[in-house]
Amino acid sequence: MVILPIRFCYEKVYFWELFPGNVERTCRYGDDILNGETAMSSDTICKTVCQYNKERISDENMGKLLQIAEDYAAVKNHVYARFGGISGLPKIYPGYTVQNEMTETGLRSRLELPSVYFYLAIFDALGDIKGQWTSTKSKVLKLIGKNENFSPAEKHYLRFLLKVNNAFEAVLNQAPILLCKDIQKQYEQLAEGIDTERLHRYLCRQVRRYHVKLHTDKAEGFSASERAYRYADHGIYISIKEKRKRIFVPLTDNNQYKAQIYIRLFPEQGSIKIRIPVNVAVRIHADYSNQVGVSVGMYTMLTTDEGHCYGKEFGRYQIKYAEWIRMQAKSYYRNREQNPGRKKYYAKKKRLEEQFHSYINHELNRFLREERPRIIYIVRLPSPKGGGVNKKINNSVSQWQRGYIRKRLEQKCREQSVEIVEVLGKDISKECSQCGAMGKKSDGKFVCPVCGYHIEEKTNTARNVKKRGQGKGVLH
Repeated sequence: MVILPIRFCYEKVYFWELFPGNVERTCRYGDDILNGETAMSSDTICKTVCQYNKERISDENMGKLLQIAEDYAAVKNHVYARFGGISGLPKIYPGYTVQNEMTETGLRSRLELPSVYFYLAIFDALGDIKGQWTSTKSKVLKLIGKNENFSPAEKHYLRFLLKVNNAFEAVLNQAPILLCKDIQKQYEQLAEGIDTERLHRYLCRQVRRYHVKLHTDKAEGFSASERAYRYADHGIYISIKEKRKRIFVPLTDNNQYKAQIYIRLFPEQGSIKIRIPVNVAVRIHADYSNQVGVSVGMYTMLTTDEGHCYGKEFGRYQIKYAEWIRMQAKSYYRNREQNPGRKKYYAKKKRLEEQFHSYINHELNRFLREERPRIIYIVRLPSPKGGGVNKKINNSVSQWQRGYIRKRLEQKCREQSVEIVEVLGKDISKECSQCGAMGKKSDGKFVCPVCGYHIEEKTNTARNVKKRGQGKGVLH
């Protein structure tokens, strides 16, 4: 079953349900589906697996794959240019208007690109455009919150416009705002007594400032549907631009998949990397029954409320990686007039990141295996702040892998059916986990001047995290 969005109505979405061989029209609400993405079944989770070529791909075959990648990028750029602006906003949901208009352009015939690649390039570009609009709305939303010239009612009205796609499109295209009956009534109540024209001009001005049309100069790879490839003979046959022709690439494994894949090309190495999304069953562990509070650090990756530490070498990896980045940057800018190459830099950076990430994943696996949590309480980490005086410390903080840690922890918890609960982090490291008073931190220790309680600093924080998670500090 394929579910495609038809129109958006505030927080609800109407859908077509298309069944192969038997098209049915249904109209329903979906709370858990937004911008064309469906919520996955609770007993499965999507993860990405990779496959690699076993032997070097010949220059001739790599050239044929590069032709597809270049045409794929050309189609995406055409969609970016034509539908990436304000005028294209009403057409990108659900996207079949774009597909029809792109078909009528005759671009596929001129490029002689197989349809299995042409239409995937269109929807790939549409996904990028939607992501760009999401980024633009996020920037404008932050500006609205910081603007002291707006009253609470005006801010509420602007946030409503950003939330409701139909209203947002109408304002940007200077058209009347016509919504569903109930939402229209809500809109009229919000608009009562405020200068809507002034707010509309502000919204249009900010969108023009921050929204840009996308463009790509890179032909790094392309997506392929099931009709574009076939597994056989310990490898994969990939369709090319020549009719009824495929090239064969031997693979390092014999796994076979049926999904839309992405083929990344590395012409200089004569190799490819195939990324495949697969649904895997969620594991449910009967013995995972603990509730664990954790504190995330720059030197010790995770510390639990019981004082157990995971990732004790994290700080060493962090300092090594950040210091190398800093020294390379100084060397590059010192010699940039000589146009130094960056090939070796990117290769070594990738190796260091892979070592770093391998260690992080190993320690996260050990954490889940030994702690056996049913619920993990964790602080919602704030956005990065401005740097301080010490440039070396600033550089190390900017290279902190906390985003990667959080992403991998969330993925592994979904796979193991472990719940993550975010808690409020304000003053959480300064609070005594014994009596709740404000204490002092020194040399990695926490001391409470009220009750005399002393404990390792991160353990105290993790205990506060757990207390807030089990109390009234949960963020929803």
